[in-house]
Amino acid sequence: MRELDTQSSIATTRRRLAAALCAALALAACSKGGPGNGAAGDYEVQELRYQGFSGMVSVPELAEDLGYLAPIKLSYVGNTISGPQDIQTVVTGDTDLGQAFNGAVIKLIAAGAPLRAVVGGYGIDAKRWSGFYVTEDSPIQAARDLIGKKVAMNTLGAHHELMLKEYLSRQGLTSAEIAQVTLVVLPPVSAEQALRQKQVDVAVLGDILRDKALERGGVRALFSDHELFGELTAGSYVLSKRFLKESPNSARKFVEAAARAIEWARSTPREEVVARLQRIIERRGRNEDASLVKYWTSLGVAGKGGLLSAGEYQIWIDWLVKDGDLKAGQIKAEDLFTNELNPFAATQGK
Repeated sequence: MRELDTQSSIATTRRRLAAALCAALALAACSKGGPGNGAAGDYEVQELRYQGFSGMVSVPELAEDLGYLAPIKLSYVGNTISGPQDIQTVVTGDTDLGQAFNGAVIKLIAAGAPLRAVVGGYGIDAKRWSGFYVTEDSPIQAARDLIGKKVAMNTLGAHHELMLKEYLSRQGLTSAEIAQVTLVVLPPVSAEQALRQKQVDVAVLGDILRDKALERGGVRALFSDHELFGELTAGSYVLSKRFLKESPNSARKFVEAAARAIEWARSTPREEVVARLQRIIERRGRNEDASLVKYWTSLGVAGKGGLLSAGEYQIWIDWLVKDGDLKAGQIKAEDLFTNELNPFAATQGK
């Protein structure tokens, strides 16, 4: 009997030790925020304020949903109306991160904004591009036909305006002739309707909105940004220099998470990506239409993990100098961005 009691006591002790060990391991895992995430105390900032896009999922939102951003969380402060507005809120301190067309990033930094681009956000490729569309019965056939006409786009001084001017310039129009093309600012979701109702002569339609318009028929492309430049990271996320200095670990975590999310979207079957994007929109409960997501094809980011390149900025520096918005030598492409926080820089170069 004593032997049985001794064996029972040993077994009980072993079970208690095993339970204690499991509890300790679980506590350690929680304190670290999960495998590879780091402890919450490792990061200077626990939340990143940002603006969203109605009916769409941004790279940071995807990264958070995939668990790449943990233990840091995103804090939604509202929807942005444009890229320039989005990065201006980073300057004013209303948000911690923002995304805009690279030309807008250049102009704001050239004006003295203490920002630095840290990772690609969107771009142009064979799957994701924007076209300048007219109705099928439109008399517009070439660049010169646009003189005196109205072109609808989401905002001025950004991607679509520079694409239009690049197209017109390549087709031989002078600066005086280009100035006779009227730009009309319209929300992207309203552009197709305005075109069909003849309120404008040309409308920029990209990605999801383009595909829906083509499904309905009655429109044709005059040219596209992909035809002009091929594959190109056209927009990037920025952080303030102050944030980079005061919250270096949080900044690195954000870039790493975004980079991993970009590669996840690149390597995952489209149907799986679309399903995840739809779930994200449904769960966040912002009373928005998630139907557009089914047309998602690509982020269009050229560099692996959103790595940035000087050439992607030099294109727009050259244009802004040509257009008189910048002086020659006023700013260098290398001073606009950094790849130092991106985990893919080690294999791809900085």
